[in-house]
Amino acid sequence: MTRKRLTREESRQETRTRLLAAAEELFAERGVNGASVEQIAERAGYSRGAFYGNFADKHELVVELLKQRTMRELDEVTAITREQDPYAALRAWHKDRAANLLGWMSLRTELILYALRTPSFRPQLAQRERLARDAHTGSIETTFASLGITPPADPAFLALIVHALEDGLLIQRMLFPDEISDEVIVDASELLMRSWSAPRNAENDT
Repeated sequence: MTRKRLTREESRQETRTRLLAAAEELFAERGVNGASVEQIAERAGYSRGAFYGNFADKHELVVELLKQRTMRELDEVTAITREQDPYAALRAWHKDRAANLLGWMSLRTELILYALRTPSFRPQLAQRERLARDAHTGSIETTFASLGITPPADPAFLALIVHALEDGLLIQRMLFPDEISDEVIVDASELLMRSWSAPRNAENDT
């Protein structure tokens, strides 16, 4: 079978995609500072010149990698909220992510470390975190609205708690894979929502 000839733009996009995929692997394996431009290009099957033909430097690639991962996760989470049974879909999503937890955690940790060492990168990472928290906020608002209950605090603050809890639970899941289930985040989130939506006793309301 003859492969379809790519246009100039399609070829450029394929090169960028392969470079980003190679960088994602190397960052997880060696860290952002431990992976050189040459190593990224070689892993992707290109020359150093091909790298610089698509990215000004490694920093620009890191920013683009974070952007793409953020939008991909946001699309996935948005799709979950549209499912007939969102919690079941969320469980399946977390179970799938648990199968790749080490790679996911390695890359996430490296991006956080890079932000610590590179102040100019912090706004991009903060934007990614805000998008994730906004997704939680929307879900919490929708849940309370469907129950006809007033949240016990600002939904954005509740979302911050859920998001921070998620990070901590993923670390614990990585360290204790035989003790903590793939569904721990959903279980914890459901527990919090039941607690937050439970009727408050009359003594507390007076």
